Amino acid sequence: MELGPDPDFPYLNWDEWFTFPKPKPRSSLVVSGGNLSPGMLLSAYRQGCFPWYSEGEPLLWWNPNPRFVLFPTKLHIGDTLRKTLKKSPYVVTFDTAYEQVIRSCAGTKRPGQDGTWITEDVVQGYLELHRLGFSHSTEVWVEEKDQRQLVGGLFGELLGQLYFGESMFSHRSNASKVGFIQTVDLLTSRFAVQLIDCQVYTDYLSSFGAEEIPRPVFLESVSTLTEAWTENRGPWTLTISEKN
Repeated sequence: MELGPDPDFPYLNWDEWFTFPKPKPRSSLVVSGGNLSPGMLLSAYRQGCFPWYSEGEPLLWWNPNPRFVLFPTKLHIGDTLRKTLKKSPYVVTFDTAYEQVIRSCAGTKRPGQDGTWITEDVVQGYLELHRLGFSHSTEVWVEEKDQRQLVGGLFGELLGQLYFGESMFSHRSNASKVGFIQTVDLLTSRFAVQLIDCQVYTDYLSSFGAEEIPRPVFLESVSTLTEAWTENRGPWTLTISEKN
């Protein structure tokens, strides 16, 4: 069994299709192998799968049951966070520093985790998805001494009306929260996104109103909401100031 992407597996262009096995009822792991070429990744998302593995492991594809998602209409922003947003010193941009964001996500140490699933192969695979206009970054900056410093951010894929969230990081208080809220606002107001995939449960996203739903319900939503999966290609290139 190859570790990481299989070098002998065919490279799939973004408009080529790979059929993943149907997940077994009691398993979240679907299959191992393949690579992180654009067609492979986009085929995976359109079938409810995503890659998740560590350095030294084979490339693993998952389709959790239940699935952890956020319905944007149920987004919860607590009173304390609302007050924080009004006084936020941050500036939020989209698709201006994608590689910096994904590498910051990879390099941020997290409690209970020894490593990261964002290996160099993953970085290169998602950089290509970004260049093709499917994967997007949100950057949270603070301006100090006439310079902008990246202090938070997140990235994910937009296919039709469904956003597949991947990872986020924060190096300043509430930076990732500000970025996440502004991302949800952009997704709903500009792209009419109806569902945000959060993959697996976290207390952090649960505090925003994310919830678990049965895998069959999620897969039905994927089929419906990603029908126009090529319509929203391209960079977002927006800037939002959170200053008073």
